[in-house]
Amino acid sequence: MLHDWGSGLGFHYANTNRDNIKGIAFMEAMVKPLTYKGMPSAGLRVAFRMMRTPVIGWLMISVANMFVKKLLPDMIVRKLSKEEIDYYEMPYPTVASRKAVRVWPNEVPLDGKPKYSYESIKAYGEWLKESNLPKLFFYAQPGAIILEETVEYIKSNFSNMKSVDIGEGLHFIQEDNPHLIGEEISRWYKEI
Repeated sequence: MLHDWGSGLGFHYANTNRDNIKGIAFMEAMVKPLTYKGMPSAGLRVAFRMMRTPVIGWLMISVANMFVKKLLPDMIVRKLSKEEIDYYEMPYPTVASRKAVRVWPNEVPLDGKPKYSYESIKAYGEWLKESNLPKLFFYAQPGAIILEETVEYIKSNFSNMKSVDIGEGLHFIQEDNPHLIGEEISRWYKEI
């Protein structure tokens, strides 16, 4: 089950270790190279540019813990409870503990940079179109990474795939409709 930056890692692994994979389920995933222009809002474009700016990005992510305190709740339709927010904050109590979260925005290939990430996504994106590996695709309205145009691209280009519209959602759609997603994964896995 792949999501967000984990999709880049998971799709790359699947592409380079094809015999180890029975099927791929994914949502809000990087299925083709990303561009600033393709981001759903000017606000997200500005946020990514700022996160990739050395001092400003470090302050936003490492000091202010922006991913957990701002980006996470803003990318979920429903309101998270204090207990849920506390749970998400637990792994990142210090500046040092936020290093992985700080590195991530710089690794996401936007407009072809960094090249190694771009090349990886381009390669597995082509493989996903050619592969007959069973796929389960979850999408939401309006989505954040996977907008309507990309939903249609996936449906038109990926074979042996079941797609599931989970309804309203942004980026962390597993928080907006977890039961439907879990039930569909269970049913699909038994069928493949």
